[in-house]
Amino acid sequence: MSRGSIEIPLRDTDEVIELDFDQLPEGDEVISILKQEHTQLHIWIALALEYYRQGKPEDFVKLLEAARVDGTLDYRDHEKDQMTCLDTLAAYYVQQARREKNKDVKKELLTQATLLYTMADKIIMYDQNHLLGRACYCLLEGEKMEQADAQFHFVLNQSPSNIPALLGKACIAFNKKDFRGALAYYKKALRTNPNCPAEVRLGMGHCFVKLSKPEKAQLAFMRALELNPKCVGALVGLAILELNKKEADSIKNGVQLLSKAYTIDSSNPMVLNHLANHFFFKKDYSKVQHLALHAFHNTDVEAMQAESCYQLARSFHVQGDYDQAFQYYYQATQFASPNFLLPYFGLGQMYIYRGDRDNAAGCFEKVLKAYPNNYETMKILGSLYATSNDQEKRETAKGHLKKVTEQYPDDVEAWIELAQILEQSDIQGALSAYGTATRILQEKVQADVPPEILNNVAALHFRLGNLGEAKKYYAASLDRAKAEAQHDEHYYNAISVTSTYNLARLHESTCNYHGAEQHYKNILREHPNYVDCYLRLGCMARDKGNFYEASDWFKEALQINQDHPDAWSLIGNLHLAKQEWQPGQKKFERILKQPATQNDAYSMLALGNVWLQTLHQPTRDKEKEKRHQDRALAIYKQVLRNDPKNLYAANGIGAVLAHKGCIREARDVFAQVREATADVCDVWLNLAHIYVEQKQFISAVQMYENCLKKFFKCQNTEVLLFLARAYFKCGKLAECKQTLLKARHVAPSDSVLMFNVALVLQRLATSVLRDEKSNLKAVLSAVKELELAQRYFSYLSKSGDRMKFDLAQAAAEARQCADLLSQAQYHVSRARKLDEEERSQRAKQEKEKEELKLKLMQEQEEKRRRLSEEQRKLLETRAQFVEKTKGLLVFSERPESQREKRKGGGGSGKRRKGADYEDFVNDGSEDDLPTARKKKQRRASSSEGEGGDGTDGERRRKRGGQDDGAPRSKKPRKQPQKKERQRKEEAKGERLSAAMMKKVKSKAIISSSDDSSDDDALKIADEGGKASGSASDSDGDEAPKQQRQRLVSDSESDGGGGQSPRAPSDAGSRRSRSAHSSSEDEGGRAGRDDDDDDDGGRRGGGNSDEDEEDAVGGAPAGRRRRGNVDDDEEEEAAVSGSERDGSGSPPASVRSASPVDSADDSQ
Repeated sequence: MSRGSIEIPLRDTDEVIELDFDQLPEGDEVISILKQEHTQLHIWIALALEYYRQGKPEDFVKLLEAARVDGTLDYRDHEKDQMTCLDTLAAYYVQQARREKNKDVKKELLTQATLLYTMADKIIMYDQNHLLGRACYCLLEGEKMEQADAQFHFVLNQSPSNIPALLGKACIAFNKKDFRGALAYYKKALRTNPNCPAEVRLGMGHCFVKLSKPEKAQLAFMRALELNPKCVGALVGLAILELNKKEADSIKNGVQLLSKAYTIDSSNPMVLNHLANHFFFKKDYSKVQHLALHAFHNTDVEAMQAESCYQLARSFHVQGDYDQAFQYYYQATQFASPNFLLPYFGLGQMYIYRGDRDNAAGCFEKVLKAYPNNYETMKILGSLYATSNDQEKRETAKGHLKKVTEQYPDDVEAWIELAQILEQSDIQGALSAYGTATRILQEKVQADVPPEILNNVAALHFRLGNLGEAKKYYAASLDRAKAEAQHDEHYYNAISVTSTYNLARLHESTCNYHGAEQHYKNILREHPNYVDCYLRLGCMARDKGNFYEASDWFKEALQINQDHPDAWSLIGNLHLAKQEWQPGQKKFERILKQPATQNDAYSMLALGNVWLQTLHQPTRDKEKEKRHQDRALAIYKQVLRNDPKNLYAANGIGAVLAHKGCIREARDVFAQVREATADVCDVWLNLAHIYVEQKQFISAVQMYENCLKKFFKCQNTEVLLFLARAYFKCGKLAECKQTLLKARHVAPSDSVLMFNVALVLQRLATSVLRDEKSNLKAVLSAVKELELAQRYFSYLSKSGDRMKFDLAQAAAEARQCADLLSQAQYHVSRARKLDEEERSQRAKQEKEKEELKLKLMQEQEEKRRRLSEEQRKLLETRAQFVEKTKGLLVFSERPESQREKRKGGGGSGKRRKGADYEDFVNDGSEDDLPTARKKKQRRASSSEGEGGDGTDGERRRKRGGQDDGAPRSKKPRKQPQKKERQRKEEAKGERLSAAMMKKVKSKAIISSSDDSSDDDALKIADEGGKASGSASDSDGDEAPKQQRQRLVSDSESDGGGGQSPRAPSDAGSRRSRSAHSSSEDEGGRAGRDDDDDDDGGRRGGGNSDEDEEDAVGGAPAGRRRRGNVDDDEEEEAAVSGSERDGSGSPPASVRSASPVDSADDSQ
């Protein structure tokens, strides 16, 4: 067999027939020869492939179909040729199915391919070529991608460098969005065979585009074009890259590349769609439609068909053919993948055009879900939801528009949409949004503010109560509308009418009824069918009390529109205001009979109120009352079924329950309504009524008062009457009277108020007159009020309103007032007598008070005089003591042996001091204490002197001394010390020997007690007490008795020298005890000094010698060195003991250092 021919062996001979490939006969002739010669199967296949290569697919198919039946199989490895025949024919059918547009034919071709592959599976299942063919078939079918992937994987396991398998895996990875994996497979295939076709480079280019590497993608596309200049895919890829640069030159290059691709393959859908997109922006919509439609019919790939439909739809959209646009947009959404959302955006706009806002919102929601921050989508959705009745959707719209204004703060339309949404819930926020829109218009857009915005701003200010601002903006809106009327007179005249009506409502709110009436009538002259003007004129007449004029205006409105529900409602309310229940009921029933208003909530509530009002009328027919209750309850329930959030219906149900006696349930209903809103006055009043019924009068009063403050700028007589009733029931008649008087000021001609005022005046007067403790002024006032109540009742019994109260009851109350007035003289005389008695009693008490005051003043003056006299005597007594104590000296003789012993023995100092302490004469138990405790006791004596029994403070009080007020003498110690010491030394030098001089220790102690008298004997004690320490009494008792001399008075209490210091003195020694007080104090201080010396001796040792040297010659007489006490404290101790013990007595002690000889002492 030659290269350019094929040899067919002849049957039963050695000859062959040679067929030249360049001169192949007809397919049928070849089939005849092959059948006649019983040719082997592989020759059939080879001839079929040659026919396919020469572009003769029909002969190719005929040969393979015949080979399946007539090919000879009696040779070795014929099974492989058999499988190849089936796979080749199946691959051809798959290729044909890919190109086929007719779905039925395509399905038939795929079915034949499936049968052939199945037959081949039965021959050899795991052949690589067979598996590759079958995998390509599964990949093309689309739904069997996993099966194809498994077969490619099996082939690669057997042959890792199998290029078809690598390309198949790359295709599968790309479809799975694994672009890096796909690129890796393409690269491996390219490395395996660098001479791969251009399509491999094309696949790599697509991967680079998906991986955001446009430069490498461009290189790949360019290399593909080098390999195959007619590679349409590469041309389209390069064109898209150029178009995406968004530059004039690049766009031009991109269009040229697309045109070149179109020249090569005019049926390529991808090229056609991109060219359609180009001509759309050139506004050549006929070419767009031609190209897109051609692309749609030349592909069965749904993504490309969706693109073609989208191009068609938007071309019709921009031309205004919305029906065709809607059709193609909808068809595009059926073909589009989840990521292709542009058709939904267009379809949503078509739904808006058709008025189907729900479907439109659904389309835009899909777009927003994929692109959450898309500006246009949020803006459109915000506008759609802004007009929705669903509060949740309105909140969603508010959120979208807020995001839009945040992203694009200069979007005027978004600010206006946001303001319109906020008008219902946030008036201040709406004003702010309108203000921002106005500022943008004036500053950024350089445009005038439209009159519609000015009118809306004025309306918002009106709702806020800013009437001045509202009037200013209404005027501006009218001026702007007049200025714009030259451009569109009809539209801006309508805006002007609306602004004028709103301005009239403003005048009506400011009680400028004349101005409002003029505006309404001016509108009616130009627009006689403006019903709202008739209704407002009727309402103004009604508010003035002109019910008939109001009814005429409402009927004028009905002449224009006989079924206008507002006009019938206002007429019905006029009947109800005049308590004409049946005519009013018919008007509301007429509204409910109309199909358009059969569920009108206002009319149904009015009917329920009519049935409820009948319950207030007195009736004895309980069955009729129950029927009316049930009808009212049924109507309120019907309103709640239609509108579950209707608060007025819930309030009505609470009122019916209260009439039925279900007080708790009614209170719960009213409380829930009040929690839902605090802006309904009726709920507050009903709650207060419930509190009155439950006898919770304080809560009822608070609720009525809060209602008055919250809902009424001026006094409301009805609520004031309710409040007065609550005060009356809880017994607060004075507050009830004041409340009724406030109501009388508002409505002085109201007969019910007059009756109630008279009744309260009668009750108050009666309570005052019955109270026997009432004073004359209250009784006289009660009589006057009783007379006024009688006049009121008398007037009402003749001229009262029979519909409001019983005139006979007023007459009976007038007679009762007359009866009380007949007894008034008795009450007045009793009160006058009581008043006179009280006056006389008060005068007597005042007189006694003045006398007592005068007496107290005299006593205080006498006391001051006595105190000053006592002070003077005290000063004189002190002066006498000073004179008597001059020249006195206390000293003691001690044997030389004792002094020497004292100087030598350190251990006996303590006992000696205790012995000296025993020599001191005292009779007070306080002086027996150790000196440290004595000092504390003296400091506390001032507080104990007030309450102690038998203490010095008590004795001083008995003697009449003013302890605290007496002045204290200055310390007479430091100044005379030098002179005193000098005189003592001279006297001692003259009269005493050297041995005796060493024994002298003297200090004169004068009692400073203020109870001492002149005839008391002076007591001069030995100074030895100063050497005593703070030893206990036992130490004093054990110390040996020392010979000592004492100069004492002739008092009997001082004679007991051997008596224990702790023993209390007898009654006869009180005077001597007082005379000794100063001496005892000095002795106590001396004891404290010696305590300090003794402590110093125990701590340092040998201080007793230093003390004795100081006492004899080392220190001047009268000044002694102390162990731990400074000189200032010693000087303070020199003052009398009265100052130390806190008694407050002035000190009268003067220390003398006059020398006295032993002879004087013995005397």
